[in-house]
Amino acid sequence: MRVQVAIIGAGPAGLLLGALLHRAGIAAVIVEQRSADYVLGRIRAGVLEQTTVDLLDAAGVGARMHHEGLLHDGIQLCFGGMRHRIDLKTLSGGKHVMVYGQTEVTRDLMHARDAAGLKTIYEADHVSIHDFESTRPIVRYRRGNKTDEIECDFIAGCDGFHGITRTSVPASAIHAHERVYPFGWLGVLSQTPPVSHELIYSNHERGFALCSMRSMVLSRYYVQCSLDDKAENWSDAAFWDELRRRLDPAAAEALVTGPAIEKSIAPLRSFVAEPMRFGRLFLAGDAAHIVPPTGAKGLNLAASDVGYLSRALAEFYRGSEDGISHYSERCLRRVWKAERFSWWFTSLMHRFPETGVFGQRLQAAELDYLVHSTAASTVLAENYVGLPLEV
Repeated sequence: MRVQVAIIGAGPAGLLLGALLHRAGIAAVIVEQRSADYVLGRIRAGVLEQTTVDLLDAAGVGARMHHEGLLHDGIQLCFGGMRHRIDLKTLSGGKHVMVYGQTEVTRDLMHARDAAGLKTIYEADHVSIHDFESTRPIVRYRRGNKTDEIECDFIAGCDGFHGITRTSVPASAIHAHERVYPFGWLGVLSQTPPVSHELIYSNHERGFALCSMRSMVLSRYYVQCSLDDKAENWSDAAFWDELRRRLDPAAAEALVTGPAIEKSIAPLRSFVAEPMRFGRLFLAGDAAHIVPPTGAKGLNLAASDVGYLSRALAEFYRGSEDGISHYSERCLRRVWKAERFSWWFTSLMHRFPETGVFGQRLQAAELDYLVHSTAASTVLAENYVGLPLEV
């Protein structure tokens, strides 16, 4: 098989890149290790920046998102038993975020790809990439007893943190920066109405909590927990009781509980791989960087990466290599700003065992300053709604 671009990974990053390239008249095939059902079964983030919404519109898949998604103009910070609203729209100059689950984003992109008759190879085993430092990279994979090969101009590594693209780069050519946080998030998805029309981020002496949603009938809740904890050790009743303890009285009273549809524990880490380009191989999304979910930046960073990459590849086929030459630099400038924000917000809202009472007093002081200072609230709002894509 011969195509212009081979995309490794059929998550939202790979699918979005495929859709944007199709709109630009660039032929691409997607290779995915898992089945389509497995990809759709992943429970992930659901807060989209305006930049991500714009990219989904540009890819032609925004109609259902605009019909079913929830526009949010603010978030609420809870500490000291009280909630304080951050007016995102006013402070950011009219911007907001869209609550629309990653599963739904993936579903929309899959349907659009199928409708356009574009090729996605699911359940591809033993995927490997070769000769990406040359002008004729190759992707090999097996399906059943047959080995197939894709010749291409470029390879896009959209296969996540544990994928094969980043690990195919020689260790001497890549620099990894990582911080692992000393706690995780116990998350529950429930078919219940959300406790609030806006997300609640809670700093409590028992640990962080987040009240989020996927729709007006599907809620997503989290509590900070030990890395040694196990999801199966938490009954539904125990989770709801713990969540109530970490909320203000009004939210605790209004909380509607129900059986957990899904329950899991996710560790938190910050990770960046530099650079993000190696010859004709480009890393995008979780293959290149991970952020703690506190700032809702993971999916949005993946979208901005493929936004830069689709633009760069379109420029290449029009005769300019400027975009691909500066891809890594442009992405990493935005990535590190998002890493900084996610680290700061995580540090502000969670209990860190090593900081003790002194650290808790500092958090309380910063939170008090944050909600009473227009300047501080503006910095939070601008970062939360998402920084613009740089030209």
